[in-house]
Amino acid sequence: MIKKEVAHIRKQFKLDHDLLTIYDILNVYITKESNEIYHCERQPFALLDREKQELYMGNFKKLLTGELDQKLFELRFQEEAEEPTRVLLHQGLATGDANEWQDLMLLIVEKMLADAKYERDTVVTFVRGQYFRPTKDRNEEAEESGKDELFSHPFILCSVNSTEQQRKTLLFDYVEREFKYNVMVDPIIKLSSPEQGFFYPSVTDNYSDVNRILYCTGKANELNLPFIEQVLNAERSVTSQEERAIFEDIVKEVVGEQLDAATLAHVYEEINRVIETNEEEEEPPKLDYKDVERVLTVSGVENVTAEKVERAFQTIVDDKNYELKASSVMPKFTSKSIKIDTKVATISVSPQDLKYVKQVNYQGKRCILIEVDEDAVIEGFTLSTETL
Repeated sequence: MIKKEVAHIRKQFKLDHDLLTIYDILNVYITKESNEIYHCERQPFALLDREKQELYMGNFKKLLTGELDQKLFELRFQEEAEEPTRVLLHQGLATGDANEWQDLMLLIVEKMLADAKYERDTVVTFVRGQYFRPTKDRNEEAEESGKDELFSHPFILCSVNSTEQQRKTLLFDYVEREFKYNVMVDPIIKLSSPEQGFFYPSVTDNYSDVNRILYCTGKANELNLPFIEQVLNAERSVTSQEERAIFEDIVKEVVGEQLDAATLAHVYEEINRVIETNEEEEEPPKLDYKDVERVLTVSGVENVTAEKVERAFQTIVDDKNYELKASSVMPKFTSKSIKIDTKVATISVSPQDLKYVKQVNYQGKRCILIEVDEDAVIEGFTLSTETL
């Protein structure tokens, strides 16, 4: 699954979209005290009040929002899991019986309750439906639209949302002309901030992939491993944060702890070039030890050999054939995603502008030197220029 495919799916989740149909919705309420199902309710999605439909659509779109390998993770199912969730989901996808679909989803909820302890009352929401995708992009000059030929994608989506108690409020009653103390005991379901969930099946090159599932987490780079491994029966994924740390350790193993900003900028520029060159590919570009050796060499790092980088891969990840996702090993290239923390100030700079930053020795003291094209202005005052 690539970024464009996730974006296409997310865009379908709005009311009255002609390429999306949601058949049924199942809500399961779990109480924190008993850690059991307190109530479950299934009904056709079309019979919900329109206001409720809008709330749920916002929840589903929020669940599917985020960067791949940060908040969205395409996971493979485990090969030898007992009572695998893949089978339950596949059966739920295939059945036309709403009652059977509900029973299959409740089996997944039982797996969620087996070992987990919820700190708050929690609502698990399942929907089943299908969305359509044109087999080709629309040609404005042609008489026929790309929508004349469509791929159909049946799916099951699950969102896990916690609840919170309403705040105590003071109200003014216009009729009685008095102030009233109001306490609402009904909990609020936090649909605007789903904690986790999944979308099944994953999609690759317009085809459903029933051997993979898209796991969604509410907080970037925070995976619920028990949920992934024991509930979904899927294989653990490496976050982009972990991949970046691996890349940094490999580079340190090859060139040492110190690297000047200009060289690091060249490294990021070369990796970004690899990403842009392979942007239309089905699979995101990856870097093996040979690719990392080439990136370091063309960036001006001296005495780098394929053998050195291969040993570094073996040392850091215990696998010389490990491949790093190019998009994960660097901060966002055009945004100020790099933080330079000092005792005096924190400086934010983009990887593409890192070449304008240097650490220099001035009068026996380490200083950060930033090249600028215009006068620096602080609180409305233009700084005077000193010649060193």
